[in-house]
Amino acid sequence: MERIFAVINQMEADGVIGRYAIGGAVGSIFWLEPITTKDLDVFVMLPTSPGGSLLTLGPIYEYLLVRGYPPQGQFITIEGWAVEFVPPGTSLVEEALAQAVERDVNGIPARVFTAEHLAAICLQVGRSKDHDRVIRFVEAEVLDAEAFEVILQRHDLMGKWRKFQHDYLET
Repeated sequence: MERIFAVINQMEADGVIGRYAIGGAVGSIFWLEPITTKDLDVFVMLPTSPGGSLLTLGPIYEYLLVRGYPPQGQFITIEGWAVEFVPPGTSLVEEALAQAVERDVNGIPARVFTAEHLAAICLQVGRSKDHDRVIRFVEAEVLDAEAFEVILQRHDLMGKWRKFQHDYLET
């Protein structure tokens, strides 16, 4: 996986993408026990063209195709992994991207969402697999409760958190 992060770091250095961070299932692996996943979600700030405001993934696809990494639908295959580049779609994801932390992956730096942001995003999205992941975060005791609550309050997720606690955490 470190080779993927080396490619992504080079993309950032070359200005093809702005700040990036790993989210989704792979992002959670930095905080929890490894799980099986089929893809890597890379959340990115996309540079805009001079004088323009249109965001496009085209330059990412072009940059990587020239380097031997072909697209496959919404993904680009990099070093055998299906990688999806995702612009932030909510203020929570924007914040997670801005506050992502750096981790070392066999000598290669990689930015990843904090455990608190990953759990909050799971709570916001609310699929069954997201609920399972929040439970794993809670059971692993990796969340800073105070920081997590501040994030939930800031993004109006306290109601969802209370319901989640009632449905999944109370015995």
